[in-house]
Amino acid sequence: MNQAIDQLCVNTIRMLCVDAVEKAKSGHPGAPMGLAPAAYVLWTRFLKHNPHNPSWLDRDRFVLSAGHGSMLLYSMLHLTGYDLPLEQIKQFRQWESRTPGHPERGFTPGVETTTGPLGQGFGNGVGMAIAEAHLAARYNRPGFEIVDHFTYAIVSDGDLMEGVAAEAASLAGHLKLGKLIYLYDHNLISLAASTDLTFTEDRAKRFEAYGWHTQLVNNGNDLDAVDLALRAARSEARRPSLILLRTHIGYGSPGKQDTFEAHGAPLGEEEAKRTKENLGWPAQPSFFIPEAALARFNQGIKTGQRAEAQWNERFSAYAKAFPDLARELEQLMHGELPRGWDSGIPDFPADAKGVATRTASGKILNAIAPKLPGLIGGSADLNPSTFTALSKLGDFESPERDFTNSQGSAGGGLDYAGRNLHFGVREHGMGAALNGMAAHGGIIPFGATFLIFSDYLRPSIRLAALMELGVIYVFTHDSIGVGEDGPTHQPIEQLAALRAIPHLVVIRPCDANETAVAWRVAIESRDRPVALVLSRQNLPTLDRGQFAAAAGLRKGAYVLADAPGGKPDLVLIGTGSEVSLVIAARQKLSEQNIQARVVSMPSWELFDAQPREYRDMILLPSVRPRLVVEAALPQGWHRYVGDGGDILGVERFGASAPGPVVMEKLGFTVNNVVERAIALLKTPSP
Repeated sequence: MNQAIDQLCVNTIRMLCVDAVEKAKSGHPGAPMGLAPAAYVLWTRFLKHNPHNPSWLDRDRFVLSAGHGSMLLYSMLHLTGYDLPLEQIKQFRQWESRTPGHPERGFTPGVETTTGPLGQGFGNGVGMAIAEAHLAARYNRPGFEIVDHFTYAIVSDGDLMEGVAAEAASLAGHLKLGKLIYLYDHNLISLAASTDLTFTEDRAKRFEAYGWHTQLVNNGNDLDAVDLALRAARSEARRPSLILLRTHIGYGSPGKQDTFEAHGAPLGEEEAKRTKENLGWPAQPSFFIPEAALARFNQGIKTGQRAEAQWNERFSAYAKAFPDLARELEQLMHGELPRGWDSGIPDFPADAKGVATRTASGKILNAIAPKLPGLIGGSADLNPSTFTALSKLGDFESPERDFTNSQGSAGGGLDYAGRNLHFGVREHGMGAALNGMAAHGGIIPFGATFLIFSDYLRPSIRLAALMELGVIYVFTHDSIGVGEDGPTHQPIEQLAALRAIPHLVVIRPCDANETAVAWRVAIESRDRPVALVLSRQNLPTLDRGQFAAAAGLRKGAYVLADAPGGKPDLVLIGTGSEVSLVIAARQKLSEQNIQARVVSMPSWELFDAQPREYRDMILLPSVRPRLVVEAALPQGWHRYVGDGGDILGVERFGASAPGPVVMEKLGFTVNNVVERAIALLKTPSP
């Protein structure tokens, strides 16, 4: 009887997916049809979750990294009792439905992360496992396992082929994340062909080399075999697990099983009928859910409610025994900042020689980290250059590792409670893991590298913006001022590329005090990612008694210095290292009786969010001549300078020479700014 109910449930999943894809005339039916048995076993026998409270702190996390198979996830959510009505299943891939083509976090109850770009979900899962391990090490106490859950994912051939997954897998194996379990849809078919044309490596040996525990289930339809493999994976505490499931894409389809035709298109009306007949399923009605199957799936609702109720009892006892820890953990999981978290941020005195904004950032980061227990992160093996090591806060490493020949980079312990993450030279994997950490909750994650290498993690940044995750990126070595490392390390188009991402806040501060305000904005931005773009070279620390307060950065742009009476002949706009250049040019222009307003515009996104009245007050629409100075691609600045303005930017690659020489040769000198300003004033109105 149980076997019959199990098979009925598995086919319910399959046919719900087939019908939704057929109705939409779009989608990927093959993977859900092959993976239905594994999903059924995982969700009904192992996954700890409460469908009536998808945000329960200690739930297991599930990631469908193979996001093209989204109907598999939507079917499981609907059948197990989440707030996803059948009507939404019938609206798969339609305008404003809660069942979009690929799973989207925050859009569908129970979806933990946005997937679709292959490999990203794989990396997100690693980040979630990092977050779980860290919070458990920080807050669990003997007899009080308050944070104790697994991270599961379903991954595909495409996930394993993408480089981001290789980076994330290597990191996970090194960190010995034993509560990370992935089911690999080993169906031998990709979108365009069979995998033997492109993907013939021994996947199991590859992951064993990464430090993973691997198992092969030869028949993905064998529920007991899947069950045993998951049990073995859960008992493996020292290694992440990859279960290779030999599945059949489009299982049950007489004409399309085990072919790439079942991957990315509906089966077609006739083939869908044949498939239902082959599996003993009624041709009509569509979206048929047998009562016996639904009753079996709905058993999980009471199981989940009971699990959460038991956890609530444990947490109440924990709160009595450890009230400060309980309060802190709740605050973290709710995304709340502790009072006075920024009270230690230093004020930087005026200094003509100044300090690099990356150096100022490091001081600020270490001032706030002790008061922000959720602040965790690191760099892509660049801490000595990005100044992102958290002093004396330990390194996040497996306590199972042999540290005989290891050196902690920032002092403190070497275990999962450490707050310095060493990502290695893995920018892409770092970006995906940061997203997973943020999506898990309880963490304010940051990652650092050179601005030029933001290209390596741009897909992850885009997804962070799409998911509205509060990830912080620290990008140093921000311009051609990098100097001797040459054009391979001198960013040109990267600022424009980052600014093109909707909902990402890019901030390029001009001195140490703007950097301090930028960090405040970044920490407070829990519903959007922030990129801090910082200099390698020293920048003068402005005298804020003479110039406007750095707090103006919060509005994206502000008047740093103005003409007498607020009536300038032209407006000079600068960001980052070029602001001090613009200030010097303003002084030279005044010697020729030309009065300029200097605007520091560290963030387009913050400025664009201000009311029109404020923006007009800063840029003065009545003043036609505007000159922007930024050592980067000019793309995008035209919206601020208007038809009568000019942009001094960089429209070529850089060169290998000392930074000041490169800046001079490419026109970033006081004299050139003055000459461009005067020429602009002489240009007839358009």
